[in-house]
Amino acid sequence: MRRILNLVSSFALQAILLASLTLSQPSLPWKEWNRNLANQICKKTPFYDLCSSILHSNPLSLKPDLKGVALLMMNNILANASDTLSYIEGLIKNTSNRDLEQALAFCAESYIPLVKYILPQAVDAISQGRFGFASYCIFYALKEINSCDKKFSGASQAPLRDRKNIVQKLVNVASAIIKLLLKG
Repeated sequence: MRRILNLVSSFALQAILLASLTLSQPSLPWKEWNRNLANQICKKTPFYDLCSSILHSNPLSLKPDLKGVALLMMNNILANASDTLSYIEGLIKNTSNRDLEQALAFCAESYIPLVKYILPQAVDAISQGRFGFASYCIFYALKEINSCDKKFSGASQAPLRDRKNIVQKLVNVASAIIKLLLKG
């Protein structure tokens, strides 16, 4: 009986010692660790400020990593593309200009597959570790966004220019992050 008590006491003492050593180790709080990770990643993208503002305004998961950052960025792109599609649909309903309506309809036809298929497939591909396919989806998304924009080249008004610029920058940031994932 005395031997069991000594073993339990010894184990308890070791557990307390280990816990105190762990607590005394200098470690960054999760929030600061996330901020440092976000800054390191965003420095490797073409639009640091945009990347940083998105990552700092959207807290990462409990175990943040590069894959989590890529997913967060892709979900942001999907939200922006969905919002742009809704905006396009609203413009179509409110225009009486036939040429503008046709250009906007073309853009809607470009954004619908992005929102319903391409970008969700990119999110799934990142989740599954298929970064090459995610990269292809990003390339295709950028191609579709640019083809929409070309419908307005030479036009005095380009109703989607600001939205296109934001989505395009987000896609470029996500592309850079996916390239980091591809490098391993």
